[in-house]
Amino acid sequence: MQRARAQVDEALDRFLPTAAVCPGVVNEAMRYSVFAGGKRLRPILTLAAADAAAAPHGHGSRDAGRIDALRLALPAACAIELIHTYSLIHDDLPAMDNDSLRRGRPTLHTIYGDGIAILAGDGLHAEAFTLLAREPQPAGDDPTLAARKLRVIQAIAEAAGPGGMVGGQVIDLQAAGQVPGSLLTLDRDGLRQMHSRKTGALLRASAVCGAIMSNAPAELVDAVDRYASDLGLAFQIVDDVLDVEGTSEQLGKTTGKDAAAAKPTYPSLYGLEASRALAMEYADRARRVLADAGLMSSHLPGILQWVVSRRS
Repeated sequence: MQRARAQVDEALDRFLPTAAVCPGVVNEAMRYSVFAGGKRLRPILTLAAADAAAAPHGHGSRDAGRIDALRLALPAACAIELIHTYSLIHDDLPAMDNDSLRRGRPTLHTIYGDGIAILAGDGLHAEAFTLLAREPQPAGDDPTLAARKLRVIQAIAEAAGPGGMVGGQVIDLQAAGQVPGSLLTLDRDGLRQMHSRKTGALLRASAVCGAIMSNAPAELVDAVDRYASDLGLAFQIVDDVLDVEGTSEQLGKTTGKDAAAAKPTYPSLYGLEASRALAMEYADRARRVLADAGLMSSHLPGILQWVVSRRS
């Protein structure tokens, strides 16, 4: 994960526009948030899925096919991280979660103001699709590359849009009473559906796009999708638990805000112990998917273990 994170950071620095092509203040603002730290889980998941799909029964050898799969998947990995970062910028705004701390640093709008924060998020969103359209460039004779890129663009757009992340955020605002005349009361199934959109959709797209760019067969793409779906729910449950048990210093963000705002969370609906057990249940389901698909020797099980055991 450390090696993949370094690779992603180098590529993000290379792919992001410079001050020569956009106003300096928005360039600074975009880079402030992109390089504020963070786990880089989504792009790492993209690269891990590409590697796994290129060598589903690999034994750690770095053959040419796996190296090429990582090269092809890297632009999608970076584009997804740009979209994730834009979503955090907007999520922290006063009209949304109104937070002042993100990744251990002041949130973007507290430094640059709401207007530049909104525009920096918009810029990252647009740059993500510019990158997906431009990269990777064809290398040699690969007639399927353009088709794979189109599939990836569609998958990411759907995950980020009103049927995915945006839709999940809308439900979250409704449940928090922030949409006039549209209060929602979420039960356990409603909570799962909200997080399947808000958090899970982009995580699923991250893994699926790695497999697609690796030219994986349909059944392997489906297995990666099902694995990532369960991983996304486990991730959100752990996040909710850490919001109760963790500290701002550990997590790099304000803790306890969900409880203070009476937002529906897994601990509020299930309790802490049952929430932990549910996270492990989703993790076990994801492992079974990997075992059935012959992917247990890939990096994907290790990422899953990190998700359920993390403390930040």
